[in-house]
Amino acid sequence: MKELVIISGKGGTGKTSITASLAALAETSTLADCDVDAADLHLVLEPTIQTSETFTSGRAAEIRAADCTQCGLCEEVCRFDAIADFTVDPLSCEGCGACVEFCPVGAIDFPEQDCGVWNISTTRHGPMVHAHMNPGAENSGKLVSLVRQEARKMAAQQNSEFLLVDGPPGIGCPVIASITGADAVLVVSEPTLSGEHDLHRVLELAAHFKIPAMVCVNKWDINPVMTDRIEDLAKEFGAAPVGRIPYDAAVTAAQVNARALVEESAGEAAQAVRDMWSGICSKMH
Repeated sequence: MKELVIISGKGGTGKTSITASLAALAETSTLADCDVDAADLHLVLEPTIQTSETFTSGRAAEIRAADCTQCGLCEEVCRFDAIADFTVDPLSCEGCGACVEFCPVGAIDFPEQDCGVWNISTTRHGPMVHAHMNPGAENSGKLVSLVRQEARKMAAQQNSEFLLVDGPPGIGCPVIASITGADAVLVVSEPTLSGEHDLHRVLELAAHFKIPAMVCVNKWDINPVMTDRIEDLAKEFGAAPVGRIPYDAAVTAAQVNARALVEESAGEAAQAVRDMWSGICSKMH
């Protein structure tokens, strides 16, 4: 089983659409949506949820008013100004536990927090593990690791040839949790100055973790000169340019119909994705 993580330096480059198309082209694959802060692979693949589990992580203090003696010590030791009028503001509480330790009468509870939900589902292109964070919840990196762990188990059970991971954008903790230990990453870029800058950061991250990288340029024909620059940058990092996907209205049409591009179209962009997939397979085998 080969694990390919599709990432980008910023949101909106088309990595989810590409992930869905690669899943449609793969003979056997298991999918993982690790963009847990803004998951949307389910919008294209229309999964049927088989199991659903609550994700708990971190703790927040809660003062029991009936037991509180209003001594004020908790407010004094809180470095985050999360306690006022003997009440904890859950949005300000960092879960350090200082108030719990110092409360002289033990009137402060410290329960784990429900931060989101993760699911195991079936799709028309194989099983998928996906999740979402609750608004304002933290520890998305930990949830990403959980999703990948469960997806790897599922891929082994299904004897899948590929584990395709739709990763989050950027270079932060969720991205690091998505790519660590993967066989390769596919970085989706756009032919713009910001795309070039973001690609540079992502390639540095992949190089730091010694993960082989491939690069594709989405909507390359809106700026061919910048596309050349981006591919030259990829080569400087030892990353292989594997595809140029042209702008095509068929991509939007496929999204509207909740279909992968290669399911909906036989046009130029769909053919570019098919050619790219052939190149990816040859490099990963």
